[in-house]
Amino acid sequence: MLNTNNGRDTIMSNQKAQASQKKSKMTYRWDMVFAGAMLMLCFGTVYAWSYFQVPLMQTFGWNNAQVSLVFSLAIFFLGMAAAVGGVILPNAGPRKIAIIGSALFSLGYLLAALALSLKSLALLYIGYSIIGGTGLGLGYVTPVATVSKWFPEKKGLATGMVIMGFGFGALFMSKIIAPIFLRLYAGNLVNSFLTFAFLFAAITIPASLAMKDPPENMLGQQKQGKAKTDISTALKQASKDIFSKRFLVVWMILFCNISAGISIIGFQSPMFQELILNRKPSSTAEALASMGATLIAVTSIFNGVGRLLWGAFSDKFGRMKAYRFLLGSEMLIFLLLIFTRSPWVFAICACWILFCYGGGFGMMPATISELFGPQKMTIMYGAVLTAWSLGGVIGPQITAYIKDTQPSQAIKISFIVGTVFIAIGFLFSIMISDKKK
Repeated sequence: MLNTNNGRDTIMSNQKAQASQKKSKMTYRWDMVFAGAMLMLCFGTVYAWSYFQVPLMQTFGWNNAQVSLVFSLAIFFLGMAAAVGGVILPNAGPRKIAIIGSALFSLGYLLAALALSLKSLALLYIGYSIIGGTGLGLGYVTPVATVSKWFPEKKGLATGMVIMGFGFGALFMSKIIAPIFLRLYAGNLVNSFLTFAFLFAAITIPASLAMKDPPENMLGQQKQGKAKTDISTALKQASKDIFSKRFLVVWMILFCNISAGISIIGFQSPMFQELILNRKPSSTAEALASMGATLIAVTSIFNGVGRLLWGAFSDKFGRMKAYRFLLGSEMLIFLLLIFTRSPWVFAICACWILFCYGGGFGMMPATISELFGPQKMTIMYGAVLTAWSLGGVIGPQITAYIKDTQPSQAIKISFIVGTVFIAIGFLFSIMISDKKK
């Protein structure tokens, strides 16, 4: 009898230990969401680049195309690095990739400070755009792919919360840290960028340490066999899907939405200031800069919230139906912008465009997982982000070229181009259904 009781006690003790361990892991996965959101918050500061567009042009005598190319190249290398990161992530592990990404991202700001002190545009491209952009890509893909594994039953919610942090990055930069440090350093951009480098390193590297894959069967998942897969084998398995019509359609939808939306992100502050100045020529430079920063902050909120709400909308109505509604409404907004010269109508429209821009990103992880299967999600998601690379160059550079060559008609022509991009994206969205493979 004693032995029976001891056996029963042992079983109960083991059950309690397992329950406690499971509870601890369930708690830790929400810590992962927080750490991922903090990473994204810092990485998302790249979307506040238009905050520095005018100061950099005035301080160093560079034109629109030269300054906007810094942002375009950063987005290009972001997307390309994310594609590479999606391939090597399963073998290297999320913690290592996140730390490398965070270090490169912070180093990008450090080299940008050096470039500004030397007045070297080439070094700014190398530091902020190439090195920093590569860090952005490695850092971006890691928390999205990793957190989704911890939430098989709430994948859309969890990844939406993480990606939402990226949308809030522009708010963090334009209304909090940039004004604080520019005021502290009396407008000195070199010291400000230097401080950004150390601040981001202090936030992103500790947050990267929290990134890790979940243990097998934590949430009743089936064992996946070997955790590591040869990179060439993984690429071979995904290559058929990468060159499929279905992937091309999804890639084009994201590319068109990004090309149109990112041209607004890259120039919303100077566009808004120009429209205000046309209405009120007596506006001071300080007042215009403040209003431009406020618009960046407000639209960043819509960008962030859109990533979460559009994801929830697509959960209910289907991914492609949601994309059609998103792109259709966005096309109407771009058409309205062609004919308006009101800064306040522009501001409202910019909020909706950024809401849809963020929504396109927010729905994409679940879209890729459903269309191509969760086993291929990491590689396929990294591959589709190459649309970000190309759109991040084409959209802003078209707008910059228009502003430099047709300054009197720049805003109108830019919105016509944006309308065309969105219309093309909409046409692609009706080519496939939500039916899974």
